[in-house]
Amino acid sequence: MVTGLLVALLALTLLSWTTVEETGGGDAADASGAPSVSDGGSGWQPSGGDRSGPLPGAAEVPDRPAGHAALVANPLYGTGRLSPRPCPAPALDVDDPESMEAFLHSVADCLDDAWETQFARAGIPFTPPRRVFWDEPGVSPCRSYPSQAGAFYCRASASIYIGVADVVDKWNGARNGVVYASLLAHEYGHHVQGESGLLEYYHEQRDLEQGHAARNGWTRRGELQANCLAGAFLGSVRVGYPLTDDDLDTLLTDAEATADREGGPESERTHGSAENSVHWMLTGWEEQTPGACNTWAVDDLSLVD
Repeated sequence: MVTGLLVALLALTLLSWTTVEETGGGDAADASGAPSVSDGGSGWQPSGGDRSGPLPGAAEVPDRPAGHAALVANPLYGTGRLSPRPCPAPALDVDDPESMEAFLHSVADCLDDAWETQFARAGIPFTPPRRVFWDEPGVSPCRSYPSQAGAFYCRASASIYIGVADVVDKWNGARNGVVYASLLAHEYGHHVQGESGLLEYYHEQRDLEQGHAARNGWTRRGELQANCLAGAFLGSVRVGYPLTDDDLDTLLTDAEATADREGGPESERTHGSAENSVHWMLTGWEEQTPGACNTWAVDDLSLVD
């Protein structure tokens, strides 16, 4: 009798573990990996999960910002300059995939450290992104790779995807590592948007728009903000990396080259003009604070065109 009860209890326990594992991380995602959300309100809101509150005696986990306030008045904007930190970049041989992978991991370690500090100041929970620095084709929850993009961030898996040889091919064999550091920092900027609560709201509002022009207006602000966040990080490590004035010139030239093509169709206007791509990268580099990257609250709309 006692043995039978113990077997039954063990079976119930295993069933509950299996249920949690199978249902975890099942958010639906759109083409860019943003989980679908139903809360369109403003101000601080729980970001999902059980809303009944913590168990007695359990540590309380702060909520992420949500809704319109997450977009325009995010606490991350008030955290001040990113702290200067040593971030010595290893020597890079762009023709050696192992060298590229080691380089990307080294820069990603610095990015983790920088943004963990910033989120702690804001009182927002933060988990670093997963890194998928690939050398074989594969499939993410958002898209297969290789793809047209040299790198991408998938919110559904909270991961950054970069091909260690593919990215060199797409950047025409660029030798200066700063272009790859900038690309990684830009995709990391999308993770910062996701962890700060604004990415879900921005994707939700964009999906409500009708037509390419209106939707792309949202997309450009998001991409230009990621440019600025990348610049803020790179500016904060320019001494410890180190980065020179020539590196900055390379960085801005790359920002110009990866902007929207002048005169291109409206359906492709997703990253901002060359002038604005450079503007937001340089703004981040000089100011080194997330608050300088608030593309959602600018009065001059020509800066997000």
